[in-house]
Amino acid sequence: MVRTPRSTLPSDPRFWRSPLRGPWFTSVLGLVLLAGITLVFATGLLSYAAYNPDLSPVNDKTPDKGLLGFYLFDWPTDPHWLYRLTQGLHVTVGITLIPVLLAKLWSVVPKLFALPPVRSAAHALERVSVLLLVGGALFEVATGVLNVQLEYLFPGSFYRLHFYGAWVFIGAFAVHVALRLPQAVRVVRERGLRDPAADPAAPPAPRPAYDAGARRPGPYGGADLVSPDPAEPTLSRRGALGVVGAGSLLLFATTAGQSFDGPLRRTALLAPHGGAEPGPGDFQINKTAAAVRIRRSDTGPGWRLRVTGPRGEVRLSRDALLELDLHEAALPIACVEGWSTSDQRWRGVRLRDLAALAGYADDPPDVLVESLQRRGSFRRAALRDNQVRDPRSLLALQVNGADLTPDHGYPARIIVPAAPGVLNTKWVSALTFGSLR
Repeated sequence: MVRTPRSTLPSDPRFWRSPLRGPWFTSVLGLVLLAGITLVFATGLLSYAAYNPDLSPVNDKTPDKGLLGFYLFDWPTDPHWLYRLTQGLHVTVGITLIPVLLAKLWSVVPKLFALPPVRSAAHALERVSVLLLVGGALFEVATGVLNVQLEYLFPGSFYRLHFYGAWVFIGAFAVHVALRLPQAVRVVRERGLRDPAADPAAPPAPRPAYDAGARRPGPYGGADLVSPDPAEPTLSRRGALGVVGAGSLLLFATTAGQSFDGPLRRTALLAPHGGAEPGPGDFQINKTAAAVRIRRSDTGPGWRLRVTGPRGEVRLSRDALLELDLHEAALPIACVEGWSTSDQRWRGVRLRDLAALAGYADDPPDVLVESLQRRGSFRRAALRDNQVRDPRSLLALQVNGADLTPDHGYPARIIVPAAPGVLNTKWVSALTFGSLR
């Protein structure tokens, strides 16, 4: 057997000797990513819509989005667990796909160094799409994981970076899918989902002949992933997929618990938003009163809620609010970082009743909510008229049969069905009803 000469240059196919690389291995990983990334991107778009960015500048963290906001719609309040589901899927599936993504990048790394860099217009388009695809994928993973780990301490504007990075990535992803999906489907259809090399009855895969003068695999062309001089295998392709699957399963097991209560939440080691307090407030706290610089004097007996509308400004103490008609709603809290709570029992004044107090008795409008917090995003947030009208939307004063604690928003907080956690404003100081568009 004639061995091909070795090379130390990554541009030479002989440099990449792993026998695992090949069309089948890459195609299987690619099809998994196609399904997973489509789900992650769709739920990401839904997350952006849930902030109602067209409602008010205070909600819009990407004001220069232009045509990228073509799909936006008024976010509904039913089902009340909608954001809990979509954002939980977005974060959990995104993290679970990391080993698959890294394995896919490893499987095609010889292509990134192939020479000549451009052989035709179609090849140039593919190379550009791959560059944007790889860069965009790594950027989205990095910003997403950093946001989950660092909360509002994220270095820079997470919303802007993640939003525009997602569109760059998905554009390159769409081009790559259009170019490569037919080949991936054909390979898997012909060889099945089982590792063809694991079948002793299967004929051996042809090995590309190496043209030393052209410095590229002869009959297969530069696009082939099979090494012309493979090393001895230490793991089958099926075993490699098993390793990738085990890594994804481990990440899933250490992330998914953030969407559940009880012992499962303690398994969410990669989603460290689990701080709670004993008693009725024993559910997750994202921002504490100390972290956003709420002083004890801000929420003491002198606190007043300012309610503004056509009738002017009304100031209400907490005792005055407790004397109004109080209602209960069982609603979760779900955050952009992917964590959520089960339904908590909230008690307070309906937002539509406060709108009537401000002068909107028949058709409650949008409302601007202001918080006492001195740092962090969404110190001011807007809610749509459909959210104000919903009878479950409350200015909550109590939760689970007890007064709110300082870290849960005492003296009063917003709770709205299906809304992202940051729109459920804590430490509310003012409500201004009226057109915000």
